[in-house]
Amino acid sequence: MDTAEEQKNILGLQLPTDPRWVDLATISLEAILTDHAWCEQKAATSCISLIQRYSAKERLVMELSPIVTEEWGHFRLVLAELNKRGLKLGPQRKDIYVNRLLEFQEKGGNPDQRFLDKLLIFALIEARSCERFKRLSEGLQDPYLRNFYRRFMESEAGHYHLFIELAEHYIDKPTVRQRWKEWLDFEFQLMASTEVRGDRIH
Repeated sequence: MDTAEEQKNILGLQLPTDPRWVDLATISLEAILTDHAWCEQKAATSCISLIQRYSAKERLVMELSPIVTEEWGHFRLVLAELNKRGLKLGPQRKDIYVNRLLEFQEKGGNPDQRFLDKLLIFALIEARSCERFKRLSEGLQDPYLRNFYRRFMESEAGHYHLFIELAEHYIDKPTVRQRWKEWLDFEFQLMASTEVRGDRIH
């Protein structure tokens, strides 16, 4: 099984990352590490927001609480890597990928549908992050950084599965699977139409 097909089977993603992305990321190492750090920070705060909004959902609260700690730990790891290399944490930038995903989520209407979309957008972001980290773990020239990103890849894969499992815990599985397919189809179009840039994770 080739790498693209393997990644599609594992994560459901319909379009693998353009191979040029890793080469561009290598050129923009400070930028990609900065963007990665902010992605981890946003993942932690977004999980906190979910917990606050859906505090009555006991399993969600219990499952996401340790993810908050883990994501913040990841932020600190990337920050330490920047410092070790004498690089600076740059400013946050507008996340075009995530903002486009937010445009697709359900607005108004059924609260269960809005809740489902919140979980699935998290799953999709984690899946794409995992795929990108896999590319870095295989394509970077620096052996240390390859191992560095392999650890992140393994973590993000677990997070992706968790959000899908939470969705299927609260919403019937056929509804989750149908909506997940719609998200994957949308993300395919998004990735196909987005400029390949090496200064960002997504």
